[in-house]
Amino acid sequence: MAFIEFDQNKPMDIVLIGRAAIDFNPNEIHRTLDKVRTFTMYVGGSPANIAVGVNKLGKKVGFIGAVSDDQFGDFIINFFNDRGIDTTQIVRAKNGEKLGLTFTEIKSPTESSILMYRNMAADFVITPEDVSEEYIAQSKILLVSGTALAASPSREACLMAINYAKKHGTKVIFDIDYREYNWRSKADIAVYYSLVGRMSDVIIGSREEFNLTEYLPEENDVADYEIAEKYLNYGNQIVIIKHGKKGSVAYGADKEAFKVDSYKIKLLKSFGGGDAYASAFIYGLLEGWSLADSLRHGTAHAAMVVASHSCSEAMQDAPAIDAFIQEHAAEQVITPVEWKVVL
Repeated sequence: MAFIEFDQNKPMDIVLIGRAAIDFNPNEIHRTLDKVRTFTMYVGGSPANIAVGVNKLGKKVGFIGAVSDDQFGDFIINFFNDRGIDTTQIVRAKNGEKLGLTFTEIKSPTESSILMYRNMAADFVITPEDVSEEYIAQSKILLVSGTALAASPSREACLMAINYAKKHGTKVIFDIDYREYNWRSKADIAVYYSLVGRMSDVIIGSREEFNLTEYLPEENDVADYEIAEKYLNYGNQIVIIKHGKKGSVAYGADKEAFKVDSYKIKLLKSFGGGDAYASAFIYGLLEGWSLADSLRHGTAHAAMVVASHSCSEAMQDAPAIDAFIQEHAAEQVITPVEWKVVL
């Protein structure tokens, strides 16, 4: 039985709104960034990576955003077009704003970091006027990236998109996707994250991101299930709270909870897994799978991508993910747990 019902008359499977950026991943790995001499350029940015992942899995994907009016902007649009991701709702920045650049550092298979350049970022100039009501009405899902809420007019564009989604029965997935750059204060973060969280149907984030959403101190005694219950009561169907190496817990509106662990694989890097997880998880929901099966495919996809140099170009198709799961059938990665489980 499908965990979430989608309007099958809508021709687009998912539309994402947020940043598309450039990732420069080091070719010389297991060293600090200052020791790297060459990089490989990839499409990056969490919503862009998820768009590529869902597209690779065979779903119809569209993207709403702004890119720079230069060769890097061309790179993003051409990459999407080559893969059949709809770019008709991507606009060009008009005042010299540049695409965000991310330089990644792979110190070891388990220790990575990112260095972002996001001054005058092009993705923040998307406006409410750039958001088409008809476009969102034709999609089963709207995914909103939390980074897009960090500045105006991008945040207003996201809120407009959500209003259109609610009006037309398009399900809203909120990927909290916190990046410290561009936010003015933690109070601002809490205002906009909690606002979108109250309007979404699925919310995904780390425990640290939920602390920011709830304006809680880093050290607090609020349990995961209490946060989950709050957002389920607002109308969400699924709340996923991640705890890094400890795994994550998915809470469903049916009052069932699942602990999600990682597959045992040889890591190349420790970033990119979250976007792969989200894309395969969303695919499972669109396919009408159970919550447990959707989570299993998400964590399998994450394992495959963190074992690869790229994020966007390492996204896998459905047969490859299925084969990976069969190869690792002995590993128990999805476990039903008590609602009040503590990680």
